[in-house]
Amino acid sequence: MSALLSTLALSASAMQAQAMRLRLVSENIANSDTPGYRRKTVAFEAGPAGAGDGPAGVRLSPVRLDRSELVRIHDPGHPLADASGSYRGSNVNLMIEVADAREAQRSYEANLSMFDQARQMSSALLDLLKR
Repeated sequence: MSALLSTLALSASAMQAQAMRLRLVSENIANSDTPGYRRKTVAFEAGPAGAGDGPAGVRLSPVRLDRSELVRIHDPGHPLADASGSYRGSNVNLMIEVADAREAQRSYEANLSMFDQARQMSSALLDLLKR
């Protein structure tokens, strides 16, 4: 039974990590037109070891800012434009953000399916033990 519970915990932590990733992707998309905005990224790490051999779950590394170059936009009428008529835009690429969102959504759904399967198995086990 403890293996089923650890599977539930692992799936739940992975779903939380993917939900946070989706939140960051949505922030990046919302700020794609904000001058000077840097894309936020996050990486996944194995959680601390649990009672068994495997990790107890998934955790996120601290949020990092993408240090790639900001796009220069030529718009002399913009309030932030310098003497040459340019200002720094964001480094958010909408195609990358949409791809990241799809990947996070599919990973979330896969973990949700694994969570549901483990829940059904533990429920079936309890039904067998009741007999």
